[in-house]
Amino acid sequence: MAVPSKNIPAPDRVIIKRALLSVSDKAGAVEFARALHEAGVTLLSTGGTSKAIAEAGLPVTDVSDVTGFPEIMDGRVKTLHPSVHGALLSIRDDAEHKAAMVEHGIEPIDLLVVNLYPFESVRASGANYASIVENIDIGGPAMLRAAAKNHAYVSVVVDPSDYQSVLEEMKAGEGSVGLAFRQRLAAKAYSRTAAYDAGIASWFAGAVEGVSTTYNSLGGTVAGELRYGENPHQTAGFYKTGENRPGVATARQLQGKVLSYNNINDTDAAFELVGEFDPAKGAAVAIIKHANPCGVATGATLVDAYKKALACDPVSAFGGIVALNGTIDAAVAEEIVKVFTEVIIAPDATDEAIAIIAAKKNLRLLVTGGLPDPRAPGMAVKTVAGGFLAQSRDNGVVDDFDLKTVTKRAPSEQELADLRFAFRVAKHVKSNAIVYVKDGATVGIGAGQMSRVDSSRIAASKAQDAAKAAGLDVSLAKGAVVASDAFFPFADGLLAAVEAGATAVIQPGGSMRDDEVIAAADEHGLAMVFTGMRHFRH
Repeated sequence: MAVPSKNIPAPDRVIIKRALLSVSDKAGAVEFARALHEAGVTLLSTGGTSKAIAEAGLPVTDVSDVTGFPEIMDGRVKTLHPSVHGALLSIRDDAEHKAAMVEHGIEPIDLLVVNLYPFESVRASGANYASIVENIDIGGPAMLRAAAKNHAYVSVVVDPSDYQSVLEEMKAGEGSVGLAFRQRLAAKAYSRTAAYDAGIASWFAGAVEGVSTTYNSLGGTVAGELRYGENPHQTAGFYKTGENRPGVATARQLQGKVLSYNNINDTDAAFELVGEFDPAKGAAVAIIKHANPCGVATGATLVDAYKKALACDPVSAFGGIVALNGTIDAAVAEEIVKVFTEVIIAPDATDEAIAIIAAKKNLRLLVTGGLPDPRAPGMAVKTVAGGFLAQSRDNGVVDDFDLKTVTKRAPSEQELADLRFAFRVAKHVKSNAIVYVKDGATVGIGAGQMSRVDSSRIAASKAQDAAKAAGLDVSLAKGAVVASDAFFPFADGLLAAVEAGATAVIQPGGSMRDDEVIAAADEHGLAMVFTGMRHFRH
């Protein structure tokens, strides 16, 4: 590797003689500084890091003594100085750079150790706007980028987990660090600053109205290594963005195996769905398989809701994800463990429930401390070849809609309650989505079909299967209501619901053939309401 402008080759190894440490997370920093000192490295530092090193009895020079300028403005300005950035950016084998260093009394820095202000954790804590802004690091990212750019001569450490590997590299090289190692450290530093800035940008996008969408970025901090992705031949990682939203990324795992890629994806889908149901209005349970609900229900208790949700599709529930909108108690825990389940997620769990679930050692149990707000703003992202799509989260909630009755018959009070329930669920079913509901529980779900009429037929078939599993002679769809995530383009999808025995329909409306669909509903005595909002989910 060479510096292109002057074709100056980078040295294979660089001896670490002088290091600057400035860390927010001080875990292991003093021990690392001691090891560097014992290796003959001169230590520079700032603020609290300098104080911690000095209190450990180690010789350290404060950066303000190097710059000849004190920290000012509550520490906002301390390292933004040529004596620091010149020491990081200078090309040691360039005659002009060497002359400038001599002229201005700049000594090179061979190792930079920086971790940034805890913006992500402060954001996740729900702190106020001013506190979050104050935790946006300026000097740290500037130094990291400078050192990483000049990795031909400078080693840059952004993660305390790398302290030991740096010491081992120095020991192997008799105090020096190899070029390949410096390159890897630089790549990690740029990944860190990119994720840090992306987190700040995404926070601003949600906190400030009218933020420009000219630029967009993805960023996160690894939350855990995954064995593989959706399939064993795919690599994968799980990253946290710092968004303060209860869910799988913020949950505490109380027991069970490490979550897989598919577990995380499905658990997120389950918990976002159950978050649609306010626990103050009743217990709710969602059972998810392959990111689609196979049963959702409300009830007087969680165990009642679980039994109703399971009855919708007991076959598909095998190996599924169970999400609950309240604290798991012993009664519902006893029921859940009767069926092979991959993950249980809820705001909390009693000690008795935890003990019951513990008997299934591989079953993952996650508690979140709260429910996601379905109305909260946020971003959803999907990659495409050469780019990615970004959109605001679908935070439309049917309880906020002004439903419009478009048929001669208006829905009854019970039908209306079930229609709202069905539309909440349809929002979380892959398009095309058809959902049958009766008495606060799904009884048939058709998901992800290329035509809406096929989804209607599958949902009706599922309702028939559920009836057989329950020992009933009549399909559970008979007397149920039905929701469609988008409008019926033709009357055939509606007629499939009529054939199944549905009595009322909820859909967005907006088709060129709405009149035809409404006429078909009137002809068969159905009540139908329009929401004016669709919920495509691809």
